[in-house]
Amino acid sequence: MPLVHTPENPELGTPCPHFSLPACDDKSYSLADFDSSKALVVMFICNHCPYVQAIEERILKLAHSYETQDAQFIAISSNDAEKYPDDSFEGLQKNWKEKEFQFPYLYDETQEVAHSFGALCTPDFFVYNEKRELTYRGRLDDSWKEPEKVSREELREAVDRIIAGQPPLEKQNPSMGCSMKWKEN
Repeated sequence: MPLVHTPENPELGTPCPHFSLPACDDKSYSLADFDSSKALVVMFICNHCPYVQAIEERILKLAHSYETQDAQFIAISSNDAEKYPDDSFEGLQKNWKEKEFQFPYLYDETQEVAHSFGALCTPDFFVYNEKRELTYRGRLDDSWKEPEKVSREELREAVDRIIAGQPPLEKQNPSMGCSMKWKEN
């Protein structure tokens, strides 16, 4: 699997793309459903990627830590489920239920939403402020493979800065992971 990195200099201030997608809880969600939160974290993840698997528990723990704060987390899976059956809607629902995700997990079967965000890999993290302007696109933390070696939780810092009304992190380190599994045209 080719290793892909997100851009080193994300275009901060870019508006959050609109979306409307089915979710693992059998509901549908659109951008407007999250208007009340000060921070919106959009994560492109999937089931089969070893980079996502290595950090999945940390993602769940991080999202859970914001349940009583003004931040909303959502996950989106956009991979080609025909070639990667673990990433089918049924596969996502199974993982979502087993791991007790505390946030909506959306399914982008057409991949239009991934294209509109410019998602490149799994995981790919986008953080938006109250105006739904991009303030962070980078990695979860500084040690994807070894949780015990994490010394800096950059995604948490980005969310905390929005909640505190502070400007975005100046230095944003790219996320890395498996390439997005695009369908053939």
